[in-house]
Parts: sequence; C-alpha cells; structure tokens
Amino acid sequence: MGHVEGIYLAPAVEAPCEPVDRARFLPGRGPQGDRKFRPEGAEPYEPGVGRDITLIEAEAIEGLAADTGIELGPGEARRNVVTRGIGLNDLVGKPFRVGDVRCVGVELCEPCRHLEGLTQAGVLRGLVGRGGLRADVVSGGEVSVGDRVEPV
Repeated sequence: MGHVEGIYLAPAVEAPCEPVDRARFLPGRGPQGDRKFRPEGAEPYEPGVGRDITLIEAEAIEGLAADTGIELGPGEARRNVVTRGIGLNDLVGKPFRVGDVRCVGVELCEPCRHLEGLTQAGVLRGLVGRGGLRADVVSGGEVSVGDRVEPV
C-alpha cells in the first residue's frame, strides 16, 4: 500500500502543472480543472485507453535525479498524481483504489518527446520504464493528498 504525495493539474495545454490539495476524477472525463478534462457534452474517453488519471512514483522522480542528475519537480513530470510506497508498474491490468476513486491500470505512461521538450534533454531516456501509469476511472470521486493507494 502507498499514498498520494501530490496532485497536479494544468489548466491548459503546455501550462505548468500546479499543485492542489484535492481533485475530483470522473470516469471517461478525467480530472476536473485539468487540461484533459472532458466536460459534459464532450465525447468521453473510451474505456481502456487510460486517459482518466495518470500517476507517477515519487521514487521514480528521485531515481531520475540520482541516475542522471536531472531534477524535476513533482509537477514537472506532468502526471496527475504522485505516489509513494507502491509499485505502479505492477498495477497494469489490475484494479486499484486512489482515495475514493476506483481505477484499472491500462498501460505504462512512458515519457515522450513532448515531455522532454517541456523539461530538459535526457528526461525521455531517464524515465523509460518508470514514467508512471495510465488508468481508467471506474468509479469517480475525490482524491486528496495523503490518501491511500492500494490494489483492490
């Protein structure tokens, strides 16, 4: 079992991710207040694409710094939820809970050139295999800093 160490939302594409104490995540819609939120009337995300919530381990960000010297702030990884104490790679294809939100891990959230372009050279290579997790929200609700993250 792990816990939520931070929650980050960006109000617009390429805007910096800002820390928040809590966020509401909805099935097929994502996090309210984030650039990727799909409002009522917009076509929801298809189940199984892992666009509702993204997570990354604080340990991965620390490992990036230790291995490469590249120091990213937790929000610079551009994932919605930063966790500590749980292996996210192990949750691919499995149900888990983040606070009140029930999720299913869909796929690893591998780093991309866009992320590297918003941060610095070497981030892409440094986060391969530890870039986080993309998940579907099965049952929506609120996630707060300090909430538990655990397999169901």
